[in-house]
Amino acid sequence: MVGRSRQEKRHNVTHLQGKVAIVTGAGQGVGQGIALALADAGATLALLGRTPAKLDATRELVRARGARAEVFACDVSDTAHIPRLVQDVADRLGRVDVLVNNAYDGAYGPLLSLGDADFQRGFRSGPFATFAFMKACHPHLKRTGDGVIINLVTSAMVRWDLSTYGAYAAAKTAVRSLTRTAANEWGPDGIRVNAIAPHAASPGYLRWAESSPEEAEAFRAAIPLRRVGDCEADIGRAVVMLCGPDARYLTGATVPLDGGQANFD
Repeated sequence: MVGRSRQEKRHNVTHLQGKVAIVTGAGQGVGQGIALALADAGATLALLGRTPAKLDATRELVRARGARAEVFACDVSDTAHIPRLVQDVADRLGRVDVLVNNAYDGAYGPLLSLGDADFQRGFRSGPFATFAFMKACHPHLKRTGDGVIINLVTSAMVRWDLSTYGAYAAAKTAVRSLTRTAANEWGPDGIRVNAIAPHAASPGYLRWAESSPEEAEAFRAAIPLRRVGDCEADIGRAVVMLCGPDARYLTGATVPLDGGQANFD
């Protein structure tokens, strides 16, 4: 992700120059890829997550690209502290223009194997945290007149076999519903709200692919483009597009960034 070709660099755009973006779960994987792509587009980054060392590493990558980034260590499941956290970001960086709700910490497994705490954990870090960040960011996004929210969901919501994905899909379906509702209610405030459902080569995916190579190959073979997306080049750059003027009339949508595998019809 650090080494990029000259051709890739020529594709960079800077329509987010002077804007501030909050990215949750920015310490690795998709969150880091989105943060780096936003930095290349000129944004200043507020990097949120639970592990300061990982956030510091992302901050250094952002700074190496000539953009500003600040670290805000937090657990998004602690929703009571989110309003103060968002205000801290605005105070330190001057404004909030973009919110990316990426962080998620939930349980997987057959429904009968999940205890109440397991099931609820995904809702606290998923729709509860997403809702809290959206509400806290609303006045800041409205003030800009061109605010953007990107919520991460999953193609597991429309998976042909939901076995072991039930809790995950339930939490993300709630996030998708919040996305559509906020798009309806906040459009007059100049705020666009969309969701993305990515397949990406995150650390979790790479660990699974290494431990289950045959299953991973079958998964890749089910993707029409025959590959899993790159966290920055495929997912991050799509987010940059959704935050910019080329997507100014798109709101309330769920964009599947999965190489054509899922059917959201």
